[in-house]
Amino acid sequence: MDSKYLRGLLEQVQSGRMDLDAAIKKLKTLPYEDLGYAKIDHHRGIRKGVPEVIFCQGKTIEQIQGIVKQLSKNNSNILASRANREVFEGIQKVLGECHYYEMARMVVLRPRPVDKVGNIAVVSAGTADMPVAEEAAVTAEVLGNHVNRIYDVGVAGIHRLFTACLAPVRSSFKPVWPLLLPVWKGPWPA
Repeated sequence: MDSKYLRGLLEQVQSGRMDLDAAIKKLKTLPYEDLGYAKIDHHRGIRKGVPEVIFCQGKTIEQIQGIVKQLSKNNSNILASRANREVFEGIQKVLGECHYYEMARMVVLRPRPVDKVGNIAVVSAGTADMPVAEEAAVTAEVLGNHVNRIYDVGVAGIHRLFTACLAPVRSSFKPVWPLLLPVWKGPWPA
């Protein structure tokens, strides 16, 4: 992409020779930035609604810092996944505006509040699954979802899952129990 191409495209829209939808379609296919060691897709947000995620595992600190510098110019709520504390500290040196989620091994760069529109439950079987579950939960929150974390529900018995799933239902019905007192014959619900 160069400014001449972009200017020509915008002039076509301005003059009415191209409609807005056709221009958006062309902008979605604009090229990436080649750093030599990484190709940064600056227009992923246009095509997918969210910026590119930086997968840190296997990259050097210097490579991650270079990607962060370029990607953060026009994006917020950028996710850097599989990041350890050393990666976080390296990112902080070039972009102080970030937050580290240790269990999730994630860094959120240029964090901004987003409207929460969805509800997601992240469920894991065992304690060893929590890092991956947290990675999913943090990603879902950054993308605009309310997240209910239900961890260590077990694999040996479905009763642990039922207990976790019924807890919100029970709490939402507690104000109704007093109305049932005159007709209730069994044990009082927990």
